[in-house]
Amino acid sequence: MNSITRRNVLKGASMLATVAAISGAPSLTFAAAPKQYFQSPGFYRLALGDLEITALSDGTLPLPLPEMYRDVTAEQAARLLHAAYRDIPTDTSVNAFLVNDGQRLVLIDAGSGSYLGAEAGHLLANLEASGYKASEIDHVILTHVHTDHSGGLARDGKLVFEKATLHVPARELEFWLKTPAEARPEGLNQQLFKEAEECLRPYLERGRVEVFEDDEEVISGFQSILRPGHTPGHSSIVVQSAGKKLVFWGDITHGDIVQFDQPEVTIEFDMDRSGAVRSRRVAFAEAIAEGHLVAGAHIAFPGIGNVLKEGDNFDWLPVNYSDGEAGMVR
Repeated sequence: MNSITRRNVLKGASMLATVAAISGAPSLTFAAAPKQYFQSPGFYRLALGDLEITALSDGTLPLPLPEMYRDVTAEQAARLLHAAYRDIPTDTSVNAFLVNDGQRLVLIDAGSGSYLGAEAGHLLANLEASGYKASEIDHVILTHVHTDHSGGLARDGKLVFEKATLHVPARELEFWLKTPAEARPEGLNQQLFKEAEECLRPYLERGRVEVFEDDEEVISGFQSILRPGHTPGHSSIVVQSAGKKLVFWGDITHGDIVQFDQPEVTIEFDMDRSGAVRSRRVAFAEAIAEGHLVAGAHIAFPGIGNVLKEGDNFDWLPVNYSDGEAGMVR
């Protein structure tokens, strides 16, 4: 018996193809190319006057939002999402933002690191894809200390942003690191306190943490606005250049559908739900009155756009896409 060899197999395939061509029989075909399950690097860049703004994706999390929203029935929330052609669970962005003012690289929030699994934690890869490295970051400003904003600060007890100064709202540092266990709010996930300690402690031990008070300038050119409710010290960060203004919202909204249509809707992560609603309404009113851009941590990537008023409701208008400097916001 002839042994089966690579040469015999190739020879047989060649003969079959020849016979098929002569006889008019269907020719041998190969399977279509395999599907690819990855996107292009998750960054988007625009100019704000003289500032370069880079949105960085940490990933998307498939969240059962109707079950997580409060002050609305799950059925109502699901109807709003379906009306906007959103699936449930809903892919929900985790965004951070980098500001280059020509002298400093300032990162607003630090992503989730390894805390939320493989679907998130992509900030460093996307930072490098955008042309920068973690070792180049001069300052990291946290809007608040939830793990999806601070989890990327440290890895195995070591600083990820090795030369950066970390800026944290004073109320946040006080609450997450100094609240005795017996005084912590009931119903709040206690794991969050442990994660806050793991992420912030390496910077504290090296003297690399500076706190900022309510509505204080964090560093020159970066103003904070206390927007409490989601957490005690939750703050937005403002930059301006050449008459343009951008407010990094933090977690004013989770998503860009339900809470725009119904600002009174809260989410299970809000520690003070009525406070979160007040902060959202003030942020919406300011964005409409001033017409400034906002950047949301959990609005569909890149999370930058404007707030519109439609009757008694609000709507989200994403920034117009541009692939080059000529079309960037100025």
